[in-house]
Amino acid sequence: MEKGATQQPIIIKKKKGHGHGHHGGSWKVALADFMTAMMAFFLLMWLLGSTSTEEQKAIAGYFQDPGSEYVVGEGGADLGLISQDQPLKQSQSDEPDNDMASDKEANKDHDKDMSEDQIKKEMEKIETQQLEELKKQLETEINSLDSVFQQIKDQILIDFTALGLRIQIVDKDQRPMFDVGSANLKPWSSDVLHALAPILDKVQNKISITGHTDSTPYGAGATYTNWELSADRANAARRALLEGTYPETKVATVQGMGSAAPLLVDKPNEPINRRIAIIVLKKAVAEALGSGVGIDSNSLMKSADPFSGPAPKILSPTEVDDAIDAQSAP
Repeated sequence: MEKGATQQPIIIKKKKGHGHGHHGGSWKVALADFMTAMMAFFLLMWLLGSTSTEEQKAIAGYFQDPGSEYVVGEGGADLGLISQDQPLKQSQSDEPDNDMASDKEANKDHDKDMSEDQIKKEMEKIETQQLEELKKQLETEINSLDSVFQQIKDQILIDFTALGLRIQIVDKDQRPMFDVGSANLKPWSSDVLHALAPILDKVQNKISITGHTDSTPYGAGATYTNWELSADRANAARRALLEGTYPETKVATVQGMGSAAPLLVDKPNEPINRRIAIIVLKKAVAEALGSGVGIDSNSLMKSADPFSGPAPKILSPTEVDDAIDAQSAP
């Protein structure tokens, strides 16, 4: 370098390392959005997994065409979710699918059968409750101090049988229901049956009245036996109930059993075997007994008419001779 020349200073710039620079917080926002989206996705999958097929169809139908076929109720509730028996939306045609229509018809028939069976069971349940309530009312009335039942409450037996609710009024030493060997009711027996009539009439069920005797027979050669006596006593009880305003149309059967069904099998001569049994029949039992069911008289007369078949053929004298010849030929 020449003397006297100006020397240019050399400047060296050095950068100090500080590692990675600051990238900002945008990645955190993106991660949060991703996690939110994933949570919403899994929540949606869980909700869809817990809904029925019909509800899924309703949801899909709403998003395909909101507001047209799906009514939005109070609070934004989609009433279409309540019942969806139709496809989501019939495409370009109003004609229903034949297979789906047949399935609907089959389901309707099945539902109808189920509903009839359920109705029958419900009616039987109601009938049982009514008979149980009737039993409670009878027991309350019998135990009432001012009722006519009080003097003979130990002679009234109430229980349930396969036929229905049974009320039995039995004889006791020194306190029989009837005069000895006859169908004449004692005054207290008539009063009890008169008081029993309106209580039995509280239910729609029909009743069966049966008379029973002990095994003591009539004398040798008697034409009047315990069978006739038990039947006459059952009819006497029926008349007393009718006098107590019980409807005659609700009496299904009146019969005498004689001594064939003693209450005490090992002691058939005991007074307790002489009794009147009144059964409040179950509806199914009354129908099985044929109460109120008749036969069409026209059909009965037609079946009994000996000329209801084809008219017989009348032969001419010549045909009669030919028939005789045919029978006599070898």
